[in-house]
Amino acid sequence: MACTKRTRHIMLYKQNILLGALLILISELMFASMGAVVKYASNTVSNEMLVFMRNLMGMLVMLPILLHSRAGSLKTKVPHLHLLRAIFGVSAMYCFFYALANLPLADGVLLKMTTPMFMPLVAWLWLREASTPWAIVAIPVGFIGVALVLDPNGETSAVAMIGVLGGLFASFAKVTVRRLGRTEPMLRTVFYFTVLGALVSFLPMLWVWRLPSGQEWWLLLAIGLFGSLGQLLLTRGYAVASTSSVGPFTYFSVVFASIYGYLFWGETLDLMFIFGAVLIVLAGWMAVRKASPQTLQDVKAR
Repeated sequence: MACTKRTRHIMLYKQNILLGALLILISELMFASMGAVVKYASNTVSNEMLVFMRNLMGMLVMLPILLHSRAGSLKTKVPHLHLLRAIFGVSAMYCFFYALANLPLADGVLLKMTTPMFMPLVAWLWLREASTPWAIVAIPVGFIGVALVLDPNGETSAVAMIGVLGGLFASFAKVTVRRLGRTEPMLRTVFYFTVLGALVSFLPMLWVWRLPSGQEWWLLLAIGLFGSLGQLLLTRGYAVASTSSVGPFTYFSVVFASIYGYLFWGETLDLMFIFGAVLIVLAGWMAVRKASPQTLQDVKAR
C-alpha cells in the first residue's frame, strides 16, 4: 500500500513537471511572439506608444481577473514601493522594446535574460541579503557572455548596452517585489503594477501621441494580448511545478525568437552569439538554481 502511494506521488510529480514545462514553453512562445510584433510595429510606431499600449492592454486584460479573485482590500501602507516597482518595470520595458527594435530579435530577447544574474547583487546592495557562492560566480560568467553577445567592435554595441540596462532595471523591479512581499499579497502587488504601469507610461507617450492606423491598432492589441497571455501562462506554470524544475525552459524564448528572426528578417546566429548565449543561460541557472526561496519567488514574478 505504501509502495502504491509512493508510486502515485512520483507519477503525479512527473505529470506536474511536464505540465509546468509545457505551460512555460507556451508562455515563452507568447513572449517571443510579442517581441516579434514589437520589432515589426517599431517601424512606424514610437517606443513610447508601444510601451504604453502594452501596459494599457495588460491592465484591461488583468483587471477583470484581479477583481474577480476577491483579493480583498487594495489599501496599502507602502504606495511608494508600488510606484517604485512600476517605474523600474516600465523603464525595463522601454529598454527592452528599444533593443528589440534595433537589434536582431534573438539578441534583444537574450539580453533580457540577464535579469537573474543581477538580482543577487541588487538584493545584497538593497536588502542586505547574503549571496550564495553560486550567485557570486554567476555575475562574472554572465558578463563574459554579455561581452560576447555585444561584440565591442560592432555598430550596435551601444544599443545592446541599453538592453543590458533593461535587465538591470528588471532586476530592481523583481527585488522590489520581494520587498513588497513582506506586507503585500501578490494579487495586490499585481493590481498596482498594472494600474501604475499604465499611468507611468502614459506621460511620456503624450509627447509623441498620434492616432494609430487600422493595422497599427491590431499590432498594438497583439502586443498586449501576447504579453498578458505569456504572463498568465508563466505564473500558472510556476504554480504547478518548482522553479528549479521548469525554470530553464524560460530560455526557450531565445530559440523561438531566433526562428522568428530567421523567417521574417533573415537573421542568423554566429558562434560568438551562441557562446555568449550559453554563458548567459548558465549564469541565470547558477543564480537561480542555488538561490534562496525568496529569490525563486522573485523569478516567478516576471
